[in-house]
Amino acid sequence: MKLMRILAAVAVLAGMAGLAYVAQQTESPGAKMAAAAQKFLGSLTEDQKAKATFAFDSKERTRWFFTPQQNSQTRKATRKGLPLQDMTQEQKKAALALVAAGTSATGNKQALTIMSLEAILRDQEKKGAMVRNPEWYFFTIFGTPSKTGKWGWRVEGHHLSLNFTMEGNQVLTATPSFYGANPAEIKFGPDKGKRVLAEAEDLAFQLFKALDADQKKIAYHDKQFAEIKEATVTPVVGDPVGLPAAKMTQEQRDILLKLLQAYTRRMPEQVAADEWKHVKQGGIDRIHFAFNGGPELGKKHTYRVQGPTFVVEFLNEQGDSGGNPANHIHSVWRRTKGDFGIN
Repeated sequence: MKLMRILAAVAVLAGMAGLAYVAQQTESPGAKMAAAAQKFLGSLTEDQKAKATFAFDSKERTRWFFTPQQNSQTRKATRKGLPLQDMTQEQKKAALALVAAGTSATGNKQALTIMSLEAILRDQEKKGAMVRNPEWYFFTIFGTPSKTGKWGWRVEGHHLSLNFTMEGNQVLTATPSFYGANPAEIKFGPDKGKRVLAEAEDLAFQLFKALDADQKKIAYHDKQFAEIKEATVTPVVGDPVGLPAAKMTQEQRDILLKLLQAYTRRMPEQVAADEWKHVKQGGIDRIHFAFNGGPELGKKHTYRVQGPTFVVEFLNEQGDSGGNPANHIHSVWRRTKGDFGIN
């Protein structure tokens, strides 16, 4: 099935689900998530609930993965939660309404597109070792969604892992927030040239190119950054490296902040504002930018932006399934302390 058909089908479901929220624009993101989570759970059978729910303090809550999770022998998914493929149409609408409640319009579109890219991988890989299924995205609720008490929820599958920790209708954390893409740029068909995560890539290029020779020496990281660590409560990144914002011009700092906003704009406005408050509290001058590789499409590159309260990790160093070099993105926004509401 072509990407546009997959994406259109998902968008129809998401659009229909979103109609219920048109009259609720004054509600907080947390209230919308709680209502959406309750509606989703209310649509499930008892057997489905058994797959979709865990206790809030379950160790499963921090076992997040963006890589394919399947048994190599049986080719069955090993990821926990309830997948879209095991839901009715009404249940899928409710599940995607929860995704919409936890993201901005931009973030929701990116998430749905990432899901749809599995169809391209399936066409390219044919009978490859990995199952590629646009409906292998799994929904999990931790605890009981309500106006009081702690609870959480997650949606994840290949190249997507969105994790939320709640205190009633308040969003305590929306991290880890992982978005990836394979292919990063679609190379054929009616969607040729489409790039799901273009802003997060282009602004990093722009910032590195805006540095002078001496600044580039400080910002350039000799080694490719390591792969993002899954299933970790805190990011495994060490001390900040690269060029601090304190040593950037105002124009360069503006690009740096736009780059960070490419990540926070995936979140609902109030949630993004809270993340931004933490960024500012840590101090803009103390944010470091480090880049490795070639600052252009088709060449391997990785970068890291790290401040006292957060870290962005980005890698585009793998080829896509069609053999195109450096066309496979992994990116994540995390709090250096406080993912999953754990300090």
